[in-house]
Amino acid sequence: MTPGKLSFLALFGAAVIAVAAPARAAEPVRCTVILDVDTGMAIHREGGCDSPFYPQSTFKLPLAMMGYDKGILVDDHNPRWEYQAKFKRSEREQKTTDPTIWEKDSIVWYSQEITRRLGKEAFADYVRRFDYGNWDVNGGPGGTDGLTESWLSSSLKISPDQQVGFLRRFITGKLPISAKAVTMTQAIVPTFEAGDGWTVHGKTGAGSLRNANGKLDGSRPLGWFVGWAEKGDKKVVFARMLADNKRHPDKPISFTVRDGLISDLPKLASGRPN
Repeated sequence: MTPGKLSFLALFGAAVIAVAAPARAAEPVRCTVILDVDTGMAIHREGGCDSPFYPQSTFKLPLAMMGYDKGILVDDHNPRWEYQAKFKRSEREQKTTDPTIWEKDSIVWYSQEITRRLGKEAFADYVRRFDYGNWDVNGGPGGTDGLTESWLSSSLKISPDQQVGFLRRFITGKLPISAKAVTMTQAIVPTFEAGDGWTVHGKTGAGSLRNANGKLDGSRPLGWFVGWAEKGDKKVVFARMLADNKRHPDKPISFTVRDGLISDLPKLASGRPN
């Protein structure tokens, strides 16, 4: 056999091997970060906490701040808006909703009604003044609309480090919003009892990452739980995030992330990781 034929066969064989090799699944990205509210120091920080991802329904926290500051939202039970068929949402969301129900049951169409009432200019201005993530509310990926979908697997991204920084500014009154907006947002955020006397206030978020073609990839689910917690005079802000490489068929990934954080927080917030 001539050297030329040997070279061709070697290249052909290498090509066959390359084609036959299975695609390697992306590694999961995990983060848990907890800051002391008073000092801003990290009590616990582990994982890819500087990696930005879509905020998903954790964005209901800044949306509540915007809504109350602008007067679109009135109190914990007003306004009550009726579901409309044009929203085309799942059966779970087809109900009359007020601010408390909105946060508790994570009603997407209610968020979108708030941003429509804000308008593009005011909405983008709040995101910029909040210094929220990458500020990008233009939309676009997957054909998403910036005003009503930029936070849903679209253009807006935020890292766990940025989430806790934003939440600390909120808790300490450093955001450019009214005192009423601070108080009312805190009033409607879901509350959970944790161990060792801790009370947790937080919002979940769930969705999917996009593949190289810009399509949503159900095998790459994204889950968040962000908020604050208190025990006596001690207060912390936290973010836990999981961008996984496998489906979660039993329950939403955000519930897994939430329940794990609530279980872990008492020891982590006390500086006892083990």
